[in-house]
Amino acid sequence: MNDANKEYSDIPGTFIFDQDQSRKGYGINAFCMTLLKADNRKSFKENESVYLDQFGLTAEQKDSILQRQWNRMLELGGNIYFTAKLAATDGLSFQQVAAKMTGSTQENYADMMLKGGRSVVGNRYTSEWEHRNG
Repeated sequence: MNDANKEYSDIPGTFIFDQDQSRKGYGINAFCMTLLKADNRKSFKENESVYLDQFGLTAEQKDSILQRQWNRMLELGGNIYFTAKLAATDGLSFQQVAAKMTGSTQENYADMMLKGGRSVVGNRYTSEWEHRNG
C-alpha cells in the first residue's frame, strides 16, 4: 500500500513502523541488532562504513547511520527500539537521542516531558501544519 493512502499517514513528524517500514528498514534493523554483542560493537566502531557494507543498506540508509540522523533512520525503515542500540553504542541515553530528534537540548526536552509533553494543538495532522504555513 502506498504510504500516502494509509489512514495514519497524516500524523506529523511520525513514522509508523508497520510491515512496509519493516521490509524497507530490514538492513538498518538487522545491523542495529548486531550491536547487542560487544565484539560487533567493537568491529563497528573500528570502521563503521566497512561494517555497514554487510547489511545491504541503500546509500541513504548507510549515510543516515553514519551521520547519526536519527529521524532519517526511522523514515527509512528503522525501528526506534532497534536504533536505540546504536545510540547506546555511542554512549547516548534514549533521552539524549529524543532531544536530538526534536531539535532540543536534553534539559529542555526533559523539562517539556515533565510538563506533559508537546501540546496536541496543531500537532495532530500534517494538514494542520500545511494550513498554518500555507
